[in-house]
Amino acid sequence: MTTMTAASASVREFRMPDVGEGLTEAEILTWYVQPGDTVTDGQVVCEVETAKAAVELPIPYDGVVRELHVAEGTTVDVGTPIIAIEVAGAAGADVPAQAPAAEPEPAQPSQETQPEGRQPVLVGYGVAASSTRRRPRKGGTAPADPARTAVQAELNGHGATLPEPAPAAAGRPRPLAKPPVRKLAKDLGVDLATVVPTGPDGIITREDVHAAVADRTAAPAQQPTAPAPQAPATAPAPAPAAAPAPSAPAVGWDAARETRIPVKGVRKATAAAMVGSAFTAPHVTEFVTVDVTRTMKLVEELKQDKEFEGLRVSPLLLVAKALLVAVKRNPDINASWDEANQEIVQKHYVNLGIAAATPRGLIVPNIKDAHTLTLPQLARALGELVTTAREGRTTPAAMQGGTITITNVGVFGVDTGTPILNPGESAILAVGAIKPQPWVHKGKVKPRQVTTLALSFDHRLVDGELGSKVLADVAAILERPKRLITWA
Repeated sequence: MTTMTAASASVREFRMPDVGEGLTEAEILTWYVQPGDTVTDGQVVCEVETAKAAVELPIPYDGVVRELHVAEGTTVDVGTPIIAIEVAGAAGADVPAQAPAAEPEPAQPSQETQPEGRQPVLVGYGVAASSTRRRPRKGGTAPADPARTAVQAELNGHGATLPEPAPAAAGRPRPLAKPPVRKLAKDLGVDLATVVPTGPDGIITREDVHAAVADRTAAPAQQPTAPAPQAPATAPAPAPAAAPAPSAPAVGWDAARETRIPVKGVRKATAAAMVGSAFTAPHVTEFVTVDVTRTMKLVEELKQDKEFEGLRVSPLLLVAKALLVAVKRNPDINASWDEANQEIVQKHYVNLGIAAATPRGLIVPNIKDAHTLTLPQLARALGELVTTAREGRTTPAAMQGGTITITNVGVFGVDTGTPILNPGESAILAVGAIKPQPWVHKGKVKPRQVTTLALSFDHRLVDGELGSKVLADVAAILERPKRLITWA
């Protein structure tokens, strides 16, 4: 639960909530507000990264930002005050008013806010009590910008306001950009103050950021080449032989010999989960190589089907459907091991996990109740899952409750691998690269589309027979996809 306490007569502290299940800390990635900004109930004020995902936090009440207690890039415990808000109308000592209002950001659909006076709940998660030392308050404000004043004058008739500029070096106003654009610029290493805005009212767009990256990349090629020094009229006397210069570092390498990268957030959680899984569940991995030529032909046919118009159809779609059918035929594979109670928990639903590589690390969001979806519905769900993961918008809830997972290593040109189980699941299927290979087909050696599948499973609850049956069923369906009809 996100708690609010009165730090002074009319100032409330917003504490770092637990935006996952039992998470203990989170890192402040980006602040979207600055001291002096006015915020409203439901406005997103910052983006944080937990061990599971990057999440935007809405403020649960109206007021004026007094202080940001935590700097960007800092990891704090759940329950730590991160921002102080002056709340209008609160009882107690008078606190000076702050700067004019800023345009509120709408609350995200997956986040809940509650009226002032109640303890707000962020998707039902709890909060642990903690404390922290406050960061010294930054002094000074940016001077008024005539251009901003003119834009604001035009917006006044529409009841809208522009965000106040953040305190910046050399009195420079804070560039106007929406939170996703700020995040994009941060990921690409672009200083928004150097970007030329093309959006309405001088707002920087995603295209502006990408253009800045392109300009920065092209800049070295446009640098004038200094003229080569002219040779002297007469040759100088030969210089004494010098010791050979040390060899230059390899092209493209940094001058430093090493770079240390802190392990935190998603990468830290993934590392801990993989170690725990590898040394807790006794893994067994089986492999099968299969001719998927008919599946690849079906993929091309489905792309032309109007039922799949606007949807992305790929081999992964049919692999996912094949695994769902195999689970239906062998339901004991869809289970988990309860160590505390020494029980096998069989799941009568399939939340299909899809491993996704993101800039923050490996995540495994899952498609809820995937066994109930038609093929077009499954295609839409897969497309949304991949898009959300690439944009860094995967929520903690989307990564919880998975029952079985697919990891597609074939997209990297890899033939196969021995995947580690996603914690809490009993099996994971790895799909290798699909490529033409010589294959005996109808008594003759012909080029066929071939791939290798690997299934890892928890040998505590999945024996060799069950694991082999599941893998054989997936392979049989991909070899002859009409079995999707006859076995479904």
